[in-house]
Amino acid sequence: MTRVLLKDVAPRLALQAHQVDTSVKVELVDRLTAAGMPAIEISSFVRPDLVPGLADAEQVFARIDRSRGTALHCCVGNEEGLRRAVDAGADTAWFLLSADEDFSRDNTGRGIEESIGLLGRLARLAEGTPTTVGTYLIFAWGGPSGPPRGPEVIGRFAERLHGIGVHDWLLADSIGYASPLQIRTMIEEALTVNAPERLSVQVHDSRGMGLANLVELVELGLAHIDVSLGGSGGHPALPGVPAGGICSEDAVQLLARMGVETGVDLPALIETAVWFADEIGVPCPGFVRKVGPVPDADGPGQGPAFAWARDHAHNA
Repeated sequence: MTRVLLKDVAPRLALQAHQVDTSVKVELVDRLTAAGMPAIEISSFVRPDLVPGLADAEQVFARIDRSRGTALHCCVGNEEGLRRAVDAGADTAWFLLSADEDFSRDNTGRGIEESIGLLGRLARLAEGTPTTVGTYLIFAWGGPSGPPRGPEVIGRFAERLHGIGVHDWLLADSIGYASPLQIRTMIEEALTVNAPERLSVQVHDSRGMGLANLVELVELGLAHIDVSLGGSGGHPALPGVPAGGICSEDAVQLLARMGVETGVDLPALIETAVWFADEIGVPCPGFVRKVGPVPDADGPGQGPAFAWARDHAHNA
């Protein structure tokens, strides 16, 4: 594969648990757009009392720069959320379908079957609008209270999702269970029942396997991969768990070193990550922001700075 279409989910994933001014959210999205990020998950159209950090979804959509043709994504939880997303001009609205029955009931009060029924109604509601309805399959590789899942989860959902007219799927390792082997077996199974251009993957880098999984996804031919600026993120139902996404700037550098194009300006992305971490204060565990990118062949690198060498130079 020579090109990957990244989607940065930090504006939704990282900011859902933080109270940030609307103007700052707009600046974040515009900075990502200016850096060449091809798709951005802007916000969620959900009840403001449940997710107050994203209560201004309409205002953010109304004020962002749309001149560069960036694909604008969001999440929705019901019919009202989808109507709001369509009115705001979202290109894709993602429903959060859980592969974990216990989590689904605890989080939404609905079981998996009831959630699939709701998703089908959303798909019908979106017909004739410019907004595509897709679905996350969160905790696809395993839920917070249970063991890891294998590729059999695809068979459980594939026929049902196709049957209700939902063909765009985003498989999410929401708690960081998967290694490259588990990524491969799950995606190979998914590719037997859906086209690669209809599949996206989001890996939470909770256990340090994110970049290894990114390489595996590229080798499998997956072009739609989620990342999160600075490695930011988390899950509101799992406070304290380091569950950010694959760091955007780390991913862009790795892909560039592999000869894979992203269309993203790495220096501009790093500058945005520095601003995001310093000005907003969101935890960003990524690496490239801290140490800088791998230098170009004709560019200056950062040499070692041994204390003894500095002392010798000072005393000379």
